[in-house]
Amino acid sequence: MLFNLNQNNLHLCLRFTTRALILSLPLAALFFSFAYLGFVSPLGAGLCFLAAFVSNIFLIFPISSELNTLRQYIASLAQGETEYQMDLSDKDTRDLAKAISTIHKLWLSKTDTLEAQALSDAAVFDTLPDPILMLDSEGNVTNTNLAAKKLLGNAIVSRSIDRIFSTNIFIASVEKVLKGNNDSESVIFHAPEYNNRQIYAHISGLPGELRGRAVAVVSLYDVSKAISLERMQSDFVANASHELRTPLSVISGFIETLQTTARDDTDAQDVFLGIMKEQAEYMSNLIEDLLSLSRLEMGQDKELKDKVDLHEVMYDVTQALKLKAFQHSVNVVVNELNRIPKIIGDDQQIHQIVQNLLDNAIKYAPENSEVTVELKTVPEIPSAGQSVAQGRAVSIAFNNKGQKINKEDLARLTEKFYRMQVHKDMKIKGTGLGLAIAKQIVLHHHGNLTVTSTAYNGNTFTVYLPVKQK
Repeated sequence: MLFNLNQNNLHLCLRFTTRALILSLPLAALFFSFAYLGFVSPLGAGLCFLAAFVSNIFLIFPISSELNTLRQYIASLAQGETEYQMDLSDKDTRDLAKAISTIHKLWLSKTDTLEAQALSDAAVFDTLPDPILMLDSEGNVTNTNLAAKKLLGNAIVSRSIDRIFSTNIFIASVEKVLKGNNDSESVIFHAPEYNNRQIYAHISGLPGELRGRAVAVVSLYDVSKAISLERMQSDFVANASHELRTPLSVISGFIETLQTTARDDTDAQDVFLGIMKEQAEYMSNLIEDLLSLSRLEMGQDKELKDKVDLHEVMYDVTQALKLKAFQHSVNVVVNELNRIPKIIGDDQQIHQIVQNLLDNAIKYAPENSEVTVELKTVPEIPSAGQSVAQGRAVSIAFNNKGQKINKEDLARLTEKFYRMQVHKDMKIKGTGLGLAIAKQIVLHHHGNLTVTSTAYNGNTFTVYLPVKQK
């Protein structure tokens, strides 16, 4: 370290000696001119030049040394060092060093403030629920938030927008904003590369005074669920209107007949009134099922907190359907294969799903046959790719010896208003909403509903309900 310090001092001395020599050259020329003209002797001129040269060294070197110390101090600040020892004798250089230190502290304070603000802005940016992309003039992503990374992946920064989405209508809208043709654009497009989502995008150009690298902002909104729900509601209204139109037409037609041609026909009146009663009951059941389904769909966020005793539920339901089973000549047998624990759920909904499935099992069972209900605990719910609760569950299997259901019908059984043609041909009454209601209840309880159908064992509808909700 001492060697390096001596080396530095020697280099400094040589440099400032050279500068002093250069500054002394005009005096040397003057003194030697005087000697040439005979005003002074050559020896006197040389001594005068030497004196001036030494004076320059002593005058310039301290100032240059302190300036060099300041240079080293500034270099240390630029490298991030905060401690640097200086021994300055000149007041001007001390004032200059103090001013530099003050500017440095102010700069550090401003830098810390800007860094804190940047971190705060980034945190706020990441908490926004909708994906946001910042684009430069070439259409490359310069920045994005956490929601966008979850939707599109982590490696989207620096990628071109046309490599993230391939939909032409969206890319064309982005280009219009980037080229300045429009201040903003809005578009709904299909994104097959991201699970076939329907995405609403709003592209806005940034004002000139706010632009950095980014010149436009793209806000994305996943509207797949909203569009699906809107379509479901539209189909629901159309199907409900269709289902209600038929019984209303029948009742309206019979009323007109009773008012005219059958006014005095007692036998016809009895027949027509019986049919009208059946149609009114059908409409009443349909409306009740529609309201029940609507309540279920709107109450998906309802907290499940009842302790449900499935043994009691089965007893209540079998007693309620005892007469119907007798009328259909069907014997209902309930088997509990092991100890059935109480489950956490909605007691009313559990009663409803058990009643719907047992009612269907009785309704579609052949006469003089047996319907079996089997309860048992299982270690977990079969998921088949859907989201279900983890841990132990109770399965309730409803089996009858009905006609085998083909694959096409199996896939559509839980659709609203769907009824198999064979049941329509057999004039078996139903609204087509019982299994749709059962499906909604199962989804609300994070369970599962499976259906198997074979020629030798008939049809088995199994509902899985978790013991605990998580």
